[in-house]
Amino acid sequence: MVRILGKALKLPGLVRPQVFDSELRSTRLTSQLGIALGVAFMICFFTGVISHLIQHPPGWFSWPSRPAGLYRLTQGLHVVTGLAFVPLLGAKLWSVYPRLFQWPPLRSIGHAIERASIAVLVAAALFQVVGGVLNISRWYGALPYFFTTGHYWVAWLTVGALLTHIGVKLPLVRDALARSDAIADKGGLSRRGFLATVASAGAVITVATVGQTVSPLARVSVLAPRRPTVGPQRLPVNKTAAGAAVAGQALDPSYRLVVAGPEREVRLSVTDLRALPQHTVILPIACVEGWSANGTWTGVRLRDLADLVGAHPQAASAEIESLEQRGRYRRSHVPSSHLADALTLIALELNGAVLHLDHGYPARLIAPNRPGVLQTKWISRISIRNGS
Repeated sequence: MVRILGKALKLPGLVRPQVFDSELRSTRLTSQLGIALGVAFMICFFTGVISHLIQHPPGWFSWPSRPAGLYRLTQGLHVVTGLAFVPLLGAKLWSVYPRLFQWPPLRSIGHAIERASIAVLVAAALFQVVGGVLNISRWYGALPYFFTTGHYWVAWLTVGALLTHIGVKLPLVRDALARSDAIADKGGLSRRGFLATVASAGAVITVATVGQTVSPLARVSVLAPRRPTVGPQRLPVNKTAAGAAVAGQALDPSYRLVVAGPEREVRLSVTDLRALPQHTVILPIACVEGWSANGTWTGVRLRDLADLVGAHPQAASAEIESLEQRGRYRRSHVPSSHLADALTLIALELNGAVLHLDHGYPARLIAPNRPGVLQTKWISRISIRNGS
């Protein structure tokens, strides 16, 4: 039927029947690739949901301040797995390519549901992969939507399509994996060789990018979009002071940090902040794009500022505002778990020197186990209130 249709309609080369010929393609191969893809996607899905909930927490959600590097791990795993997903997805699409052009396209209601789930699954998977690669490469202008929102909701769409697809295909997969369909050796690539090639491609991509999260591998991570030690004060920067349009205000000698609490409000100059007890911590900046890097930060504990304005650190929360006038993350919420943590600072120094302007001079937030977008830079106001 496909051959007759191809001749009748003069189908283009990519969908001609002879293009479909390959002894490697089999239900078993497709099932094995599908399982690997399913595992990779679920890792990406759960780590991605965690990241989204941290950035946009509903009332029921709580994220701890310890261990300090947990977000670094989950988001690094999210991005690394997403990149390893690319060769897996390519191999999976190759293995099922002929079936996308089966005729007739719809044979029954059940078949229509299956085909619809496949169409949604393929489109959503490509959307997630392409958007994710553009995001970690910081090609924001190429995305006609806000990445975080689009990525999050399409992930749920993908899960629905995936579960529908699994429900339809599970008996077929179970039967395919239970039997052997060894391919005769004709000097070409075997199924095991094909799977090994796909796995090797995923491993190479992983090693070549994971160095942006695991610093000791930075030298071999030639495909990593960011280098953990490249940037002002040996730390990367996503948004500069010029880009945020805050340089003039940040460098103004009349700058004052406003700290408002239940009992009083204080206005602190940089000199005032330096006169308060100073503490030094080692914490990572962990970006949603997957890169992370340790920094040595010195400044005033946020809980000390809470004490200063009459709040109770163990039961207080804070709203941090930036000098930046625009941007989705110019404000951030610090819950009581983080405010009370001794590692949470209003940092004035980084790696032994005064904060670079692009790192948030004159004062910035640095707290454990938070995404970089919530580590507010160029702080102008801190509002502290009792209650989380």
